[in-house]
Amino acid sequence: MKFTELGLAPEILHSIADQGYENPTPIQAMAIPVVLAGKDLMACAQTGTGKTAGFTLPILHRLASSRSSSPRKIRVLILTPTRELAAQVEDSVRTYGAHLSFKSLVVFGGVGINPQISALRKGVDILVATPGRLLDHAQQRTVDLSGVDVLVLDEADRMLDMGFIHDIRKVLALLPKKRQNLLFSATFSDEIRALAGSFLVNPEYVESERRNTAPELVKQHVYRVDRERKRDLLIDLIREKGWYQVLVFTRTKWGANGLAEKLLKAGIEADAIHGNKSQNARTRALSNFKNGKLHVLVATDIAARGIDIDELPHVVNYELPNVAEDYVHRIGRTGRAGSEGSAISLVCVDENKLLKDIERLIKKTIDVVIHPGYEPDPQARPEPIQLRSSEVRNRQRPSAGSPRVNSRGSSSRTGTGAAAAKTGGGAPHRNGSRHR
Repeated sequence: MKFTELGLAPEILHSIADQGYENPTPIQAMAIPVVLAGKDLMACAQTGTGKTAGFTLPILHRLASSRSSSPRKIRVLILTPTRELAAQVEDSVRTYGAHLSFKSLVVFGGVGINPQISALRKGVDILVATPGRLLDHAQQRTVDLSGVDVLVLDEADRMLDMGFIHDIRKVLALLPKKRQNLLFSATFSDEIRALAGSFLVNPEYVESERRNTAPELVKQHVYRVDRERKRDLLIDLIREKGWYQVLVFTRTKWGANGLAEKLLKAGIEADAIHGNKSQNARTRALSNFKNGKLHVLVATDIAARGIDIDELPHVVNYELPNVAEDYVHRIGRTGRAGSEGSAISLVCVDENKLLKDIERLIKKTIDVVIHPGYEPDPQARPEPIQLRSSEVRNRQRPSAGSPRVNSRGSSSRTGTGAAAAKTGGGAPHRNGSRHR
């Protein structure tokens, strides 16, 4: 199938051609006809499958085919859990709407609200927002949602993970009852299904790939190592194997900071990205990582959500995640766009149970490697994995009806992570064989 067969407006096909794409990804081929038909949609799609274009393209077509002569009102609202994902989605809207006259805007916290107020007053067709900042605007009466025709909840599973369920319900109460609703999620837990059932009307269901599966192009290995020697092993692997672009995951913000500092002292260009960093610092770190100035970017799970980098070669789990599903999200950053990727996990005795949980989820035993000189002590005893209180709150998984878990700080109000530079998130296949 080609995009020209989907019935999209000529202006949109022009924009797709400008990007060098011909064939839709599986999620796009399934989702686009449903959205074009005006139906509600419940879509299961992992990051990197092209889901962003899966809703952006048909939404732009629907707007183009029903232009309004009245003053600009927000007709499309797209909610995302994090700042960097919001910026990425709005960039996709701009890219594929380049030959249309619509105006889009992204709003999130961590930056001044006054420029956003000014832009909203001038009129916006498509608004991309994080829940907390959108409610800030609603409270100040600087946003009018009475004209919304289409609502998109992107990465709904992460919304619930971050405790946004209360904010989501507040936003739903502000919208017109008659509208089209699109929900995208990497997983469909009972909580997600309960949320979907509360506002989707007779939705179509599409799924691009089996849930909770690791990307096929990712080679996974576990390096057994004592906890105190992880840092030295990581440094040696980076040097010996000549890794030039490595995304490293830690469990905590302070752990990310500490590891980045140690790597810098070892002469490896590194930086950390997490919710306690300023917006400018996050943006700068991500930009430097993408353009090659940084060899290593150390990130927490939430901060890395929405980071899309074509052909990222290496992901390292410096510490295994406490939630097995997050492992799939982490390693899904590599092995994309048709390229092979490598996912390395440094596992100490404390993490044996976490490793078993991951292998049970992905239905695969991960090959174990012992690096010479780093053989783990057979007498080592496991220690409890300690998390700071804020990290514990972020790891809790609220039910669909529960109140928000985290306080209204930087993560709960605005999402976390760096505002993404122009990336390939949600892009279709290039010449039928690549997608971003």
